[in-house]
Amino acid sequence: MKSPIELALVMLDELASHLGVCATQDKKTCLSRFEHEGLSFLTITLADFATDLQKGLSQGFVDRSLFASFARKGELPRFLGGFLDLVFDRGSGVLLDSPSSNSIQAMFQFTRFFAKMRIPCTQQRILKAVEKYVECEKEIKDSDRERTTDDYSLFSRAATLLFGDALAHAEADVLNDRHIPKHGPGATADRLRGNAKFAQLKWPLRLEPHFPSWDFIVPGLRFREMLDAVDFLEPGREEPVRVITVPKTLKTPRIIAIEPTAMQYAQQSLMELFVHYLERDDFLQGMVGFTDQEPNQLFARKGSIDGSLATLDLSEASDRVSNQLVLGLLKNHPHLSDAVQACRSRKAEVPGHGVLRLAKFSSMGSALCFPMEAMVFLCLIFVGIAEGLGRQLDRNLILEFRSQVRVFGDDMIVPNDLAPSVVRVLENFGFRVNRHKSFWTGLFRESCGKEYYAGDDVSVVKMRSVLPSSRTHVAEVIATVKLRNLLYQQGLWATCQWLDDNVIGKVLPHYPVVESTSAVLGRESASFAPLAEQVDPDLHVPLVRGYVVSSQPPVSRLDGEFALLKFFIKRGDEPYEDGHLERAGRPEAVYLKLRWKQPY
Repeated sequence: MKSPIELALVMLDELASHLGVCATQDKKTCLSRFEHEGLSFLTITLADFATDLQKGLSQGFVDRSLFASFARKGELPRFLGGFLDLVFDRGSGVLLDSPSSNSIQAMFQFTRFFAKMRIPCTQQRILKAVEKYVECEKEIKDSDRERTTDDYSLFSRAATLLFGDALAHAEADVLNDRHIPKHGPGATADRLRGNAKFAQLKWPLRLEPHFPSWDFIVPGLRFREMLDAVDFLEPGREEPVRVITVPKTLKTPRIIAIEPTAMQYAQQSLMELFVHYLERDDFLQGMVGFTDQEPNQLFARKGSIDGSLATLDLSEASDRVSNQLVLGLLKNHPHLSDAVQACRSRKAEVPGHGVLRLAKFSSMGSALCFPMEAMVFLCLIFVGIAEGLGRQLDRNLILEFRSQVRVFGDDMIVPNDLAPSVVRVLENFGFRVNRHKSFWTGLFRESCGKEYYAGDDVSVVKMRSVLPSSRTHVAEVIATVKLRNLLYQQGLWATCQWLDDNVIGKVLPHYPVVESTSAVLGRESASFAPLAEQVDPDLHVPLVRGYVVSSQPPVSRLDGEFALLKFFIKRGDEPYEDGHLERAGRPEAVYLKLRWKQPY
């Protein structure tokens, strides 16, 4: 495998040439630090440099608490000194009157490029992450005990004002059995895959009042004799969620909780109701989003221009949403609340800690995690706004500020001058505001993957996978071709050429120029148009020879009444794909096949 330090040096050279600065000493520093620190220099040390750069931009100056692991000249580090001199004054460390957005973007591009590589952490870091998950549970219980009656009253008032109409519609659908279940493609705690999920033979009893087995796991009352084979689980026999870690960064893994099939199946039916009614509610007017990140990004840009809006980010956001808050959120809608609680997993199997009873509503992995956390955060934002203004929280206050507030998951947009008050409320309710990724001073803003400084887009491309050394490393090949084309769109053409010559071209003998819409793995180009290698004799369209991604769902046969159930709960008018009763689920492997395809 080509060492990532080679790629890093090529990129650093190109970024420096774009700005007319010298990177000779920076390259020597990279080589020396990489030799001693290894990959962690690229993935952790440089990422910490980017975090300190963000803080310097936010506070308007660099002090000695920033860039502590790098030697200094004046008030700025020597490393990336040519870039930093275009942004800060070296003598005082103060932000220049007209800092270079291009230099800011270049520094972020280089220092964050490797930060999100999905490489397994050390066992020590994995164990530490699991310990934090367990510790988080204890902290949620402490926060539940510390919250006052007034806290809950304010929170519930916000929920009623914000979501009363939307939740009433969702509750009516639950009462009238208009919620339709759905299976997802992912793993489940009971390890059912593909079509096997439709043939459920275990069903928690507490689902029955709102998700009756005769309607959810068999095609209808005519088939109720099938229920004789179902094992109805008392609460004490329910399958717990299975807590696992998956690669996120070299610094820390991501923790997710895999839900049992039955719970996920029921959760999906409610999730669709919440998303539908919240996104279409006239009063909310887009304050909550689940499918479109662009409004958050546009708000972040506006905040970076005029300073009117702040961007907030939370640490461990999903894991810190207390179930007590969800109960308060839905307390005026008892039937909907009961349905949500019925399909909420109460226990988790945590590696090294056994089965724990959960105080959190859910971890990432539940279909209801995203909508519940978004509603909780929006309520707390308006509690914070009212507190900051010293006003009563009412409908008029919400109308006044609804064009300045937006929540997408744990990415929040709030009025800039009221951000400290919102932060205080969030922390009072047990959440942790990530102050490294929250901005309400300076002209830097970040939300939903987009970063802006003074209105200029300074977002970066990030490497997600190791570089492939063979065509058999299919996932790595696909990721690297995608990375190459994103870098090309970013204007880093020399870096792309290095990838073409030293990595991709060596594992893909056929690597044509293509458009982004082509199925062929190829390189995009603004200088050269795709060149047809032959013409299709039937369709008379140009063709190129290249590799296409091929995969096939695993064998998963379904027939009889359970196949009928799959038909009944289908969404949309489009028919199922051919063979869906023979194969289903996520492919176990993907392949690259050499084919003649259109380059467009």
